[in-house]
Amino acid sequence: MKKTILIADDDASVRKALGKVLGDEGYQVILAANDREAIERFEFGSVDLLLLDIGLPIRNGWNTLERITSQALAFPIIIVIGKANPCDMAVAAGIGAVMEKPLDVPQLLKMIEGLLDESRDVRLRRLCGCIPSARQLLGPKLQG
Repeated sequence: MKKTILIADDDASVRKALGKVLGDEGYQVILAANDREAIERFEFGSVDLLLLDIGLPIRNGWNTLERITSQALAFPIIIVIGKANPCDMAVAAGIGAVMEKPLDVPQLLKMIEGLLDESRDVRLRRLCGCIPSARQLLGPKLQG
């Protein structure tokens, strides 16, 4: 059965490109351009992973993150950040992965696969701080 990924990004070209790449990899893709669309299109049990641009318009990605995790604790989420955005909050929230734009597609696909294969127990243990936190793929500016 195909896994479903919700892509929430305000950049239409990024949404379209990621949708095509993930569709070509065999994933079902749902697209959202802002906070409101992401929350409306998220349906626990029907969506398997969220790829979330933290810089969404309207209320921003942090609001989306809060709303979705309140419905689905320990849900697999990859946060996408810009170079100037801090990722400490995402890591502290037990997020599965944090990636910096521009995205490295092969790395993204590996992260998606890894998070989809991860058990709910492992995600809960990460959320509680019992195991190392998020996988991170950050540019040199954010790593140091």
